[in-house]
Amino acid sequence: MKIGVSLYSFHGYAEENSLGIKGCIDKVKEFGGEGVDFVETAKYAEDHEGYIAYAKDIGDYCKEVGIQAVCFCVGSDFLNRDTDAEIARVKGLVDVAAAYGCIAMRHDATPGYMGANKWKSFDTVLPILARAYREVTEYAETKGIKTCIENHGFFAQDPDRVEKLINAVDHDNFGALVDIGNFACADADHNYAVGLLTKYAVHAHAKDFHKKSGSLDAPGEGWFQSRGGNYLRGSIIGHGDVPVRQCVQTLKRNGYDGYLCIEFEGMEDALKGIRIGCDNLKRFINQ
Repeated sequence: MKIGVSLYSFHGYAEENSLGIKGCIDKVKEFGGEGVDFVETAKYAEDHEGYIAYAKDIGDYCKEVGIQAVCFCVGSDFLNRDTDAEIARVKGLVDVAAAYGCIAMRHDATPGYMGANKWKSFDTVLPILARAYREVTEYAETKGIKTCIENHGFFAQDPDRVEKLINAVDHDNFGALVDIGNFACADADHNYAVGLLTKYAVHAHAKDFHKKSGSLDAPGEGWFQSRGGNYLRGSIIGHGDVPVRQCVQTLKRNGYDGYLCIEFEGMEDALKGIRIGCDNLKRFINQ
């Protein structure tokens, strides 16, 4: 496995008045990372050609410093927006991923129906999601990019739901972005989930959380609640309660040898949190 970092992890350091994106890429190289993930930016929401040019510039910089552009992570909602229009928009973002030089792209499914129809189950809307994902991945395949769904966003976060969606799409170019930590948001067992989904893995994220039972008093600022009401707070890799080392070993044992990119969501200084996380993740991989 190769270690990478999602540029999302740098928080304010990624702003133009700080290190900026290129400076953050330099830091990934300094910390021993080999790849980076990008996240969608609202700045270019109405300027597709500008986004393409920006992504190409950043992608060229990655090549210059010897860092792989791994995955472009974007939002999407195939239920609450017009499905065909959303498919077309996400295909446009595939072009941005190609400009970055990414080998993969993750896009969301939906947070679930909003408003009066929010009661509809995952199984009920599965055919809609499967059609949308398949159309996007068929287009992405022509660009040499694999697409994937991350266990992310509550509605499509459980490992069994992710597996069900992948099998419904039924396309060799589509799989899972296995985020080790995110299963906590759906109150799922991390080791079970990683073991189930590794065979579908296109990409993987390393993330850690501090956890407290929802039966305890609210811990205050910096914490949020899982779907089942437990308290979570982002942590440095190895400092929290997610069994990261065991999950990494499960990925290895099941044959995953791609990139494992850190997503740091802790309250600590981002540079310190990412650096320590990289060091710990290297150790976990090599054990």
